[in-house]
Amino acid sequence: MPDETLLGFDFGEKKLGIAIGNTLTRQARPLEIIFSETRDARFGRIAELLREWQPQRVVVGLALACDGGEQPATARCRRFANQLHGRFGLPVVLVDERGSSMEAQQLLGTNAPDDAVAAAVILQRYLDTLSAAGDPAAGGPAAGDPETAVSAASASGDDARSAGADPPSAGLPVAGSRV
Repeated sequence: MPDETLLGFDFGEKKLGIAIGNTLTRQARPLEIIFSETRDARFGRIAELLREWQPQRVVVGLALACDGGEQPATARCRRFANQLHGRFGLPVVLVDERGSSMEAQQLLGTNAPDDAVAAAVILQRYLDTLSAAGDPAAGGPAAGDPETAVSAASASGDDARSAGADPPSAGLPVAGSRV
């Protein structure tokens, strides 16, 4: 797999955690938390970060219920992922985020805002799937193999985006999940 820079997102309606990572080191780290009142301000800051870091793909945490099923927050995460893909044209990967905020709190050891650390946990999960799936020495299939359940958003939603609607999220598979 070529070296790629990645941004990871822990989506929330009030706060958005962002992390940075790359496929060469297979490491993720917290970057920042966006506290914005409006969607335009949020996407404006995201555009700045995309220009600054120039990622080749983005990873979005998918809020699933404890049993792995869908919940109301799941649809909001999928919509955000579709908006990222539609606005910026980058491949988007959804990653099961269950337990990421609790893990972030444990890593921080405080009650400080954990959204960027949770984004790093989510991004690290994705990078870990690449390590297992893309490394022939690890016995996994080659990266991009359909069996890895890790792939980018399809361009099938372009017509819906140009019409101003959010495309269906069926083109955004979930990495590291049994869904």
